[in-house]
Amino acid sequence: MAHRDCLPHLRQPNVIYFVTFRLADSLPQEKIRILRARRDHWHEVNPPPHTPEQVREYHTIWTMPLERLGDTGWGSCVLRHALWRAAVAQTLRRGDPDRYRLGAYVIMPNHVHALVQVHTRSQLSEIVQAWKSISAKAINKARNVTGRVWQPEYFDHIVRDRAAYLRLDQYIRNNPKHLPRGDFTLDQGNLTVA
Repeated sequence: MAHRDCLPHLRQPNVIYFVTFRLADSLPQEKIRILRARRDHWHEVNPPPHTPEQVREYHTIWTMPLERLGDTGWGSCVLRHALWRAAVAQTLRRGDPDRYRLGAYVIMPNHVHALVQVHTRSQLSEIVQAWKSISAKAINKARNVTGRVWQPEYFDHIVRDRAAYLRLDQYIRNNPKHLPRGDFTLDQGNLTVA
């Protein structure tokens, strides 16, 4: 299951998701092993259902450290190249608005954040898999290489209200603030929340 590192939650039609996926080499494996061991231990001592406090604790020991690691610029950072970012951006927009509505997104040197509203007839896992598969083929072809481009896993969570949407939209916009202008792609998308 593509979202196995997230806390279990129901998939819901027509909700907005915040999605993050990363290049295959974007996180140092030794640090990931340590974080996974902490996460696995947490799961052992915190069986579902989880309270809001447990969910916050989980994010403190797993998702937030992953975000911080991702923002350190680890790995090859092939998405610094404008042509390869363009391949990812084109892929993200490909199913909008037929299968989903794409909100703000940022393509960083080694990861992607996006807000996306999945239509009733579509599945988030299929959409993210298509994004990764199509963009990986384009990137590998442009680089004249073969091999894995993206990590198999991705992070997602449901955006539950307008305040959360605005907070995540701002997070996406602020994510590249420390990078030179040519090292990222930031797009508004066409998704709005009343």
